Amino acid sequence: MTRITTLNILLLLCFSSAVAQVEKIDTDRPDQTESAVLVPKKWVQLEFGLSKQENKPGDYEFQHPTLLSKYGISKRIEFRLITTLSTNHFYNDQLVTQKESGLEPVEVGAKIALWEEKKWIPKTSFIFHFAIPKLASKEFRADKLAPNFRFTMQNSITDNIAIGYNLGAEWDGYSNEATWIYTFAPGFNIGKKWYGYIEAFGFISKQNEPEHSLDGGIAYYVTPDLKIDLSSGFGISNAAPDWYIAFGWSVRFKTGK
Repeated sequence: MTRITTLNILLLLCFSSAVAQVEKIDTDRPDQTESAVLVPKKWVQLEFGLSKQENKPGDYEFQHPTLLSKYGISKRIEFRLITTLSTNHFYNDQLVTQKESGLEPVEVGAKIALWEEKKWIPKTSFIFHFAIPKLASKEFRADKLAPNFRFTMQNSITDNIAIGYNLGAEWDGYSNEATWIYTFAPGFNIGKKWYGYIEAFGFISKQNEPEHSLDGGIAYYVTPDLKIDLSSGFGISNAAPDWYIAFGWSVRFKTGK
């Protein structure tokens, strides 16, 4: 007997909805730059990702998976929910390998469209989340509510080339000090089915040395409503992670008329 998997079901949903929706799915993955585009009203969009990141030899993190769930409330507001299962391997103070695995704090938030692109003025949206400490495994539970926000901007250079960039900040739930975030990512449509990007991004705070990294990736549109992606990057400053690699897929479907 043929087993129907979750992915099979999602594929069926994608093919059935593709007829009604010509515009290709726009996602916040695989790059670190969040998109300025919102999910259409009454559509659900799910963005899955699996990744491995090495901070230094013997110290690495798995996300298996992270899931960004979105729902289009209106033309200007998108509801967002982020859930991430992680496993971390690291050395403790006695240089003994430790392992932590569980649910990171669930993040609840929204994306709000601010204005459309006009000449040199970029298409701009505002994203915010709150990471809720109690909605996490004991190993990952923070002391207090951890907010984050970003202004997401995009300028179209040609029909096939655009530049996305973000500015924002996040808090870790332990310290009152903010970590500032920047991203800059030129993206390229390659034919009708492929997309590629290169990116610079980083995190800057008073408490730690700055983390600057470079990455790049490709994505393939299986249908207008289903995209798969592969990306990888590496640190260019001493405090940044050594490298990471990620694979993911994104799907959307309409919930009403």
